[in-house]
Amino acid sequence: MPFIMFALTGLQWLDLVFVMCLLCWTDCSPSQQDDMAPLEVKFYSLDFRNVLRWKHPHKAAKNLKYFVQYKIYGDKEWTNSEDCQGIHELECDLSEATADPREWYYARVRSFSPEGFSSWVLSHRFYPQWETSFSPPQLKVTVTGQTITVQIKPPRTPLRGQKGSRIRVTKLQKLAFRIYLMHNGVDEEIHETDSCSKELVIERLRPKTTYCLQALSVTPRSGRKSLRSSSTCVNTQ
Repeated sequence: MPFIMFALTGLQWLDLVFVMCLLCWTDCSPSQQDDMAPLEVKFYSLDFRNVLRWKHPHKAAKNLKYFVQYKIYGDKEWTNSEDCQGIHELECDLSEATADPREWYYARVRSFSPEGFSSWVLSHRFYPQWETSFSPPQLKVTVTGQTITVQIKPPRTPLRGQKGSRIRVTKLQKLAFRIYLMHNGVDEEIHETDSCSKELVIERLRPKTTYCLQALSVTPRSGRKSLRSSSTCVNTQ
């Protein structure tokens, strides 16, 4: 079969180059919808309040709407987060959807603009038991003579039990609580209790002295600590 070569005029070459550039631009350039995609989609968790957050895309208008889905790792189907469909906020509380601290979860977000939907942006794989941080416990302090009694109240999750009250984090995660007894801004004594202990008694203190107490939560397995609580100060008798 004879080889046939077509000769192109200068004008035809220009037309061909233009068409090739146009095809390359269409196939290779990022779409306008991808410019509208959310940025830095991440889970943030405190006391098992698991919140998905993201940032507004740089080139987007301010009136974007966002749509959130989630799933358990290994599941094929995604589930719409009912409270986070068509929202303008840059976060979605997924505490109820990710209530089992021993499961792995994914979430994803996309935006909607007059140009249409953006692509989905996936979060990291989220494991609540490892990734949540904890608040310090609350302290209720009473004084009898030179003895201070400290009642320890663990932080609570946003999840509610059968009676409607919020569940303590110690129902889902083993914690220890570190109590600091201070005088004149200096730590004089440090006490540590497990999550089963609800009360600490500190005896044989100096009379007519001002003591302040602070507390923090410790995750025994990882050694992670919360911030210290604000000070509670009392005077011995």
